[in-house]
Amino acid sequence: MTGPWLGGLVHVHDDPDVESAELAARLRGGDREALAEMYRRWAPLVHTIALRSLGAREDAEDVVQQVFVSAWHGRATLRPDRGSPVAWLVGITKHRVADVRTQRFRTHRNLQALASEAATQPPPVDDSDLAERLLLVHELERMGDPRAAVLRMAFIEDRTHEDIARALDLPLGTVKSHVRRGLIQLRDRLKEVEHAAPE
Repeated sequence: MTGPWLGGLVHVHDDPDVESAELAARLRGGDREALAEMYRRWAPLVHTIALRSLGAREDAEDVVQQVFVSAWHGRATLRPDRGSPVAWLVGITKHRVADVRTQRFRTHRNLQALASEAATQPPPVDDSDLAERLLLVHELERMGDPRAAVLRMAFIEDRTHEDIARALDLPLGTVKSHVRRGLIQLRDRLKEVEHAAPE
């Protein structure tokens, strides 16, 4: 790949394709300096893709970290003859972004399910769903107000941010911040449970 991401970084042979292939070969061989060089060159691109896809800076920063950890652990899958390192990194980025979206969906789904279960006899659920919902109840209790109250009102009572701000006498920006940070916190807890589960 040529363009601004490689501007000023091409050395003696002045061929970015050759240089990228050499960098890929070094990474495949376990050279941590190659990973550091790839991070220096392409972390801004990964961050931009993640931020535009997810809309939250904290999520984008998490994705950048995950992408380069995945790149190191999965370096054997890097095939310079089949594409450039930056294209490989963009592919990893798309997978990590999809993971975040999946976690967001699960968090929203389970919070909303709590609302219906509080008023009606809950339908049968499998053990993993039940465990996640119990965890969410526990985390909301630990989180404390006003953040827990904001999340309950947003997802269990299905109230708008503006309505919550009026009800709790909080600035609208504060309500939005509590929703965003609270979802990140809950999503991370679900991720911990998923990772701790036996294969």
